Amino acid sequence: MNAVQARLMGSDVSLQGNFAPTDHEVAAQDLQVIGHLPEDLNGMYVRNGPNPRFPPVGRYHWFDGDGMLSAVRFDHGRASFRNRWVQTAGLTEEIAAGQPLWRGLKEKQRLDRPDQPIKNTSNTDVKFHGGELLTMWYRGGTVYRVDPSSLATLGPLLQDPRLEGLPVSAHSRVDERTGEFIFFAYGNEAPYMHYGVMDAARRIKTFVPVELPGPRLPHDMGVTQNYSVLHDFPLINDPEALKAGRYRVQFKRDWPTRFAVIPRHGTASEVRWFEAEARYALHVVNTWEEGDEIVMLATPYSIPRRWDGTQDFEAYERTIAMNATDFEFYEWRLNLRTGRTSERIVDDVYNAEFPTIDTRRQGLPTRYSYHLLMGRMHRPEDQRFAGLVKFDYRSGAGVAYCPGGDCWFSEAPFAPRSGGTEEDDGYVVSFVWNAPEQRSEVWVLDARDLPRGPVARVLMPQRVPNGFHATWVSAERLAGG
Repeated sequence: MNAVQARLMGSDVSLQGNFAPTDHEVAAQDLQVIGHLPEDLNGMYVRNGPNPRFPPVGRYHWFDGDGMLSAVRFDHGRASFRNRWVQTAGLTEEIAAGQPLWRGLKEKQRLDRPDQPIKNTSNTDVKFHGGELLTMWYRGGTVYRVDPSSLATLGPLLQDPRLEGLPVSAHSRVDERTGEFIFFAYGNEAPYMHYGVMDAARRIKTFVPVELPGPRLPHDMGVTQNYSVLHDFPLINDPEALKAGRYRVQFKRDWPTRFAVIPRHGTASEVRWFEAEARYALHVVNTWEEGDEIVMLATPYSIPRRWDGTQDFEAYERTIAMNATDFEFYEWRLNLRTGRTSERIVDDVYNAEFPTIDTRRQGLPTRYSYHLLMGRMHRPEDQRFAGLVKFDYRSGAGVAYCPGGDCWFSEAPFAPRSGGTEEDDGYVVSFVWNAPEQRSEVWVLDARDLPRGPVARVLMPQRVPNGFHATWVSAERLAGG
């Protein structure tokens, strides 16, 4: 690292504290535990996140770092840890060159690489499908396959020529009942979106173009037992910035939000569009069918209001552009009989995001969801995942756990108790940066008694930098593929 790079890393909030990268891949067994690690917690908790392999050149954004998987395996009261970089094509090129070859979101894109103007770091989400982990990128790109035991990268997910160069979104969905991988892709060329379904053997069974009026910036999708819901929010990449090789969002307040509903194995002619109020959401909680309606729960950005109560969309655009943390729990209902949309705020008290559910119930009605409690941002890009919230959709109630401002959580999936069948009969697990102790831990909380705090704290063998999305894979799924 040269002196200039050292100054950049020292002055950038996204490279300080537990945002700073680690340069070690380790494997450790029989981790130390504070408290009692339940013997009926069996499986793997794995989280993806940004961890730059080389010191960044130019202005750094937290989203720029190379993907690194960090995983803890639980086996009848014992725990082990492993972490490894996702060996993407871009990272492989840089390792061969011995230096970074791409810059990040805040800098100009590589005009000499139309195939990859920004490096696909595959640092955003991770899912388990077909006996392997799949890692994905928030901008949309090649999906990478990873061995769940060693965390070694196996290569890109390419079994069908239609996936070549397709910018597959980070937030595809896995139906654990059918074994299907349900995905969408989006980009800057017509038709601007594609929708697909892959079976458990990784064969594409459905592949459909979804016509949009222009390029958009969707992030997630919803799936029910019989339908998929694709998003056309009024958020675009500023055309002038795009021409200049830069990234800058624009929110079009006069455009409606639109949802495309398609039968899971439908055709382009079967797509039905529903309109809703203009807003933007990153993540879907769950989606299901209820009579004539499709119910979709999500966590959109809360729209700021001026002193007179009117909506302030200028501030809304800034909130999205700065990745600020101000969210609400929201419901859309899409009536398949009338073609109309109804919508409401479920909760605007807790500022919570990164929702998870019992994934065995993906696409079925769910009562409970678990979200990260978001702290206030005191400076740009200084995000704080301050605790956990459990929502009861049926009653409208929420309960939270926050140990104080010195701990930083990660997305916390629900882990069913071995043999458990009830929706909240299990645990919530999360990587936690324990700032007072200056160490990384994994906390295990009883899903039925979240405010009690952790029943066990598993001490990590090294620091685990702050990260993005995670998944839980039960021991049964690991054994059965």
